[in-house]
Amino acid sequence: MSKVAIVTDSNSGITQELAEAMGISVLPMPFTIDGKEYFEGINLTQEEFYEYLKQDADIATSQPSPESVMNLWKELLKEYDEVVHIPMSSGLSGSCQTAIALADDFDGKVQVVNNHRISITQRRSVEDAVRLAKAGKSAREIREILEETKLESSIYITVATLKYLKKGGRITPAVAAIGTMLRLKPVLTIQGERLDSFSKARTMRQARQTMLDAVRNDIETRFGGVDAHEVYLDIAHTNNYEEALDFKKEVEEAFPGYQVGFVDSLSLSVSCHIGDGSLAIAATRILNR
Repeated sequence: MSKVAIVTDSNSGITQELAEAMGISVLPMPFTIDGKEYFEGINLTQEEFYEYLKQDADIATSQPSPESVMNLWKELLKEYDEVVHIPMSSGLSGSCQTAIALADDFDGKVQVVNNHRISITQRRSVEDAVRLAKAGKSAREIREILEETKLESSIYITVATLKYLKKGGRITPAVAAIGTMLRLKPVLTIQGERLDSFSKARTMRQARQTMLDAVRNDIETRFGGVDAHEVYLDIAHTNNYEEALDFKKEVEEAFPGYQVGFVDSLSLSVSCHIGDGSLAIAATRILNR
């Protein structure tokens, strides 16, 4: 039986401390802030990031350097037979395609998973990979299973401000101005490769209900009407922990019997585009393999 190492990046929301407890490795995502390079969870905390965001600092996301990725794999392969690498969605960053190209030099010992996950759903994939490795699956088998089930998850996000969607070019200044005047609360979705617009609401309460309705529809249609014990429901936020805890209670009331797990921060790579004050809910079909 192969000894398989699991690698992900900090877009999963898995901290260095949690990674050590899980027995996995996490590559910190790099950011350039006002010309200086930072690494998530190393010399950049969530609190510091949102303070920079508040100050309108010039923030740009990047991807781990090829050297840092390959050096980690080489170090792990001294102890393990194979590596499963689970990066953020290829539709949201080039880091996945870079990793796939780099893995060509490792004679199949490194398997890069392109299953279009990020943040909480990416974290669930990492947990699945750990379980599959312990069950004796090879790195290739783990990659194939995770990619076969890549679309069995959804994230819905409502934002508190249109400022960052405008700044990132995802909406025009005119749309942002009208939306701000009307106090619209956009609901965004990540299903697969992209962060897309899903709906609009006039209040945060309406936005929360829209997200709950969307998750219920996914469970009944995309997930095939599975039972409560076959779905994880998780809550995420951007610098909005207290409201996220309140939203968790609402989710538990709306979905009795379902597992409502994490209340976690959305990855900083997503936060760059939506700002603070957001709420999100993720639905992930539980992998039974």
